[in-house]
Amino acid sequence: MKRKLTAAIGIAGMMISIAACGGNDDGDSAGGTDAKELTVWLTVDAQNNWPALVKAADKAVQKKHPGIKIKHEYYGWPDKNTKLDAVLATDKAPDVVEMGNTEMLGYMVKGAFAPVDTAKFDNADAWLDGLKASVTYDGKTYGVPYYAGGRVANWRKDVAASVGVKTPPKTYKELAAALDKVQKKEGSKFSAWYQPTRDWYAAMSFVYDAGGSIATDDGGTWKANLSSPESLKGLGEFKNVVDKYMHGDKTKDESDRYIVYGQGKSAMIFGAAWEGATSADPKNDKTGKLKDNLENFVMPGPSGKNMPVFLGGSDLAIPVKSKAQGVAAEWINAFTGKEGQKGLIAKGNLPNNKTDLATLKSDPATAVPATAAESNWFVPMAPGWGQVEKAQVLQTMLQNIGTGKKSVEAAAKDADTAIDKVINTK
Repeated sequence: MKRKLTAAIGIAGMMISIAACGGNDDGDSAGGTDAKELTVWLTVDAQNNWPALVKAADKAVQKKHPGIKIKHEYYGWPDKNTKLDAVLATDKAPDVVEMGNTEMLGYMVKGAFAPVDTAKFDNADAWLDGLKASVTYDGKTYGVPYYAGGRVANWRKDVAASVGVKTPPKTYKELAAALDKVQKKEGSKFSAWYQPTRDWYAAMSFVYDAGGSIATDDGGTWKANLSSPESLKGLGEFKNVVDKYMHGDKTKDESDRYIVYGQGKSAMIFGAAWEGATSADPKNDKTGKLKDNLENFVMPGPSGKNMPVFLGGSDLAIPVKSKAQGVAAEWINAFTGKEGQKGLIAKGNLPNNKTDLATLKSDPATAVPATAAESNWFVPMAPGWGQVEKAQVLQTMLQNIGTGKKSVEAAAKDADTAIDKVINTK
C-alpha cells in the first residue's frame, strides 16, 4: 500500500484529559446501542476502491437498528489526523475512525480511543500478530485491524536469467549467490540489490530475523535492545547487503525506491508489495523492459526462515467521546468481519487474520504476499515510541552504519542511548 506510515504523536495537549469524557470502565464498547446516528470516518481508499463493502456494513447495521442514520466522511491520509485532532477536542467526535496502524499508538497513549471487547469481533483470536500489536496498549485493545499490506522481494527476471538463474531463490544462500553473479556481471555502477540505507523497515527485518529487537518490555518498562548480540548480528547482515550490492546514494530512504528501480540500474528490491508493479508502470519504467519482467518472491532470511516483515495497514477505532460506541462496534465487525474480509481480499488486500491468510497461501496468485506476511513484526508499543520515530533515531543509526561513519556496535549503542531517553515517556 502506497502511503507513509508515521506515528501520530502530535495530538493536541487538550486531549490529555479526553479519557475522562466517555467510554466504559469495563473495556466493553457496549454503550450507545440505541443511537440514532453513526458517523464513520474512512480514508479515500475505501471510497474509491471498495464502496460496496461500506454499503454492505451499513445495511447490516440498519437491519438491526431500523431508522439509524449512517454518515460517512472520507479523508486523504495527509489531512485526516489534523482534522481528527481538532474534532476530538470538541463534542463532535466521529464514532468510527480509520487509522494507519502506526498512527494508533499516540492516540492510545493519550486516551483518545475507547477500549473494545475482542469477543465481539470475528477472527479476533486469529488476528495477525503484527496487526494485533498495533491495537494493543497497556494490556487493553483499542481498535480492530482492518486490512494489511506486507513486504516482499522483487527482482528482474531478465537480469537473473542473464547469470543463469531461472527461478526465485528459496534460501538466503541462494539469493546471495545469484546477487554475487549479477553484481560481478553488471559492475560497480549497478546495484544488484537496491537497498536504501535509511530504510529501517528492511533493516529491522534483519534484526528480528536474527532474534533481536528494537526494544524489550520488562514489566512495563521498555529498554532499547539494538546492542544485544542478536540485534548486532542482524544489523551486521544488513550492512553486508548495503556494502556488497547497494551502489546508489547511501544517505537515501525508501520513499522513491520504486522510481529508482524503474530507472533500470538495479536488479532487486525488498519493499512494499506494490512497489514492483508501480516501478513497471510506463510513467516510471525508463527501460521499457519491466512490464511482465518483474517477479515478487518471499524474502528468505539469513536465519534459514522466511524474513519477518513489517506489516503496514489500517485499523478502525472508536473515539472515547463517541455516544454510539455499541453500534460503532457492530459497524466495525460488519465491515471487517468474515464477509468483509472476503471483499477486501477480492480487492487485492491481505486479510487481518491467519485463517484467511492460510487460504491465500494455497492460491498461486496470492501465495507470495500471503506467505511473506505470515512472519511479521511490529514496532514497540511503548508510550514514547512516537518520539523515537519523530527523532529518526533508527534512520540516523543506519545511515551512520551504511556510510561507514560509525561501526555497527557504536551506532547501535548511540541509538540505544537515544531510545532509552524517551521510550518510556508519555
